[in-house]
Amino acid sequence: MLFQKESLVVRALEDKDKHHLVKWLSDPAVLEYYEGRDNPFNLEKVNEDFYNPGDEKGKCMIEYEGQSIGYIQFYQLDKETKDIYGYTDGNIYGIDQFIGETAFWNKGIGTSLITSMVQFLLEKKNADKVVMDPQTWNNRAIRCYEKCGFKKVKLLPEHEWHEGEYRDCWLIEYTK
Repeated sequence: MLFQKESLVVRALEDKDKHHLVKWLSDPAVLEYYEGRDNPFNLEKVNEDFYNPGDEKGKCMIEYEGQSIGYIQFYQLDKETKDIYGYTDGNIYGIDQFIGETAFWNKGIGTSLITSMVQFLLEKKNADKVVMDPQTWNNRAIRCYEKCGFKKVKLLPEHEWHEGEYRDCWLIEYTK
């Protein structure tokens, strides 16, 4: 287990979690915000994207009150990504996440998750900054991140391929 905050637990991804990822990443409601509705996942794609042994991302399951409800990953930014974002130095971590069980949306769980993950990265990984790059139209997510202390720092034009087109994203950061 990485950390626990009340009813929220974040733990390392395990082999038994594959069926959750397939379910969530084939749900159009989830895909609208994560990966795109034109990009559903099956077991083979989940294995390729989430169970690659050479990948250095911290891949984790989100549990709430004992139920698996989503996924979060964290990673130290590489030089190429730092260059794209305009960073020259520092111990900078990125995070990506989604709550796959839509019944748990809009209940404050995302705010608790992001706050807890930022605290984990600052304390356990000595992060100087934590960054994300949500698409500009994803207002619900951006409000959540801003509530957690993230600030918009840079517009990333046509940064992410989503549902047949490149979409603008915000680079947002939490600074220690």
